[in-house]
Amino acid sequence: MNNPTRPSASVENVLKTARDLRWEVGADVYDQLMNAIYQRAGEISARVIRHDGTQRLDWEQKLDRLLTGRWTGIPMMLILLALVFWITITGSNYPSSMLSELLIDTLHPLLKSAAVSVIPGYLAGLLVDGVYLTAAWVVAVMLPPMAIFFPLFTLLEDFGYLPRIAFNLDGLFRKAGAHGKQALTMTMGYGCNAAGVVATRIIDSPRERLIAIITNNFSLCNGRWPTQILIATLFIGAAVPAPFSGLAAAGSVIFVALLGVFFTFATSWGLSKSILRGEASAFSLELPPYRPPRFWQTLYTSLIDRTLIVLWRAVVFAMPAGAVIWLISNIQIGDVSVAAYLIDALEPLGSLVGLSGVILLAFVVAIPANEIVIPTILMLTVLSLDMHGMGAGAGVLFEPDSLNSYRTLFDHANWTTLTAINLMLFSLLHNPCSTTIYTIYKETGSWKWTAVSTFLPLLLGLAVTFFVTWFTRLFIV
Repeated sequence: MNNPTRPSASVENVLKTARDLRWEVGADVYDQLMNAIYQRAGEISARVIRHDGTQRLDWEQKLDRLLTGRWTGIPMMLILLALVFWITITGSNYPSSMLSELLIDTLHPLLKSAAVSVIPGYLAGLLVDGVYLTAAWVVAVMLPPMAIFFPLFTLLEDFGYLPRIAFNLDGLFRKAGAHGKQALTMTMGYGCNAAGVVATRIIDSPRERLIAIITNNFSLCNGRWPTQILIATLFIGAAVPAPFSGLAAAGSVIFVALLGVFFTFATSWGLSKSILRGEASAFSLELPPYRPPRFWQTLYTSLIDRTLIVLWRAVVFAMPAGAVIWLISNIQIGDVSVAAYLIDALEPLGSLVGLSGVILLAFVVAIPANEIVIPTILMLTVLSLDMHGMGAGAGVLFEPDSLNSYRTLFDHANWTTLTAINLMLFSLLHNPCSTTIYTIYKETGSWKWTAVSTFLPLLLGLAVTFFVTWFTRLFIV
């Protein structure tokens, strides 16, 4: 009888041989293949297509001239992104306040009272002040912007616009020494970086695939959008007259997203000229036809498949993180909590890069998921204020009832607009989440490239925030 494991082993050997041979083929094999395909397609079309000498443009061609034109493609992309962000920021404020009032102001005291009456106080604090309150913050902060952003993004995707973004960016990626398909994987990264890393399988060249994997973290994943939107609303939008606050906040979020695209190009160029040296290969991209929006189906799909799934994942990661934060806030060494020691240890580095020990510790605790960065910052900020006699008691979390309450909390923690800007930059430029790190290792099979993908954006984030901080302190403030 044949060993049932042998076919699997044979397949693995074939795949390994294929991966090894891909590195040995000529640098221009993909270009030659693509040229041959298009040359043959041109010969066939020349034999079967006849023209009457007149040029006719249907509405799809006219729209493509606008959305993919040399001079109009990228401006239209920026306008559409600005519109999506403005609607998201403006529309999420009120429901976020309502959820905060329901889940935190109303339910939290009731749950705490009920828990204290049936279980020991420390366990009630762990479950209610730690686990529940963190999950409630995640829902209140994340659900409204995601429920607006994802349907809008899905409408553009179903309409057929996202491949046209790849078309517009193809030339820039080729100039950066990367593959044109990286535009597609980068776009996928705006939903989830782990999904963007998996999507790099569409790139045949191993060198260019590695470039796409390493730089995918520069795409703002869905877990980082709420951080960008909340901080932009509280600080950037508040710095301008009220009628323009939404536009200012949306503009700052767009700027950060475009800065991520810039770092994608710059890092791709640097990698292609150094440790991943080589020429960019060609690829074919078929633009799909435009499809009429299916509003209700898109709304259902985006809310179920994206918003609720992402929110559930965030809550699942947030609950143990909340327990960890409560524990380090209440477990003391002498008269000082473990969290206080960690915050004090990170404070010099935080001050150096225009952040704080609280923010840096929050990013460490939030490695499992970017979605819990803001709730973690809020919890640790309350702890830090309590350390200085300004809080509500160790381990008892701040209970905001509106966006103004978040701003009040940050003001008490001596945050400035510079702190907010650096937080937005560091949210863009820091290590990937644990899910993405694991996915990178599974896709590359290399701890070396996993380490490069993890620490390169982190080092860039520290360098950029350091530069912004000291430039501001020397020449502006």
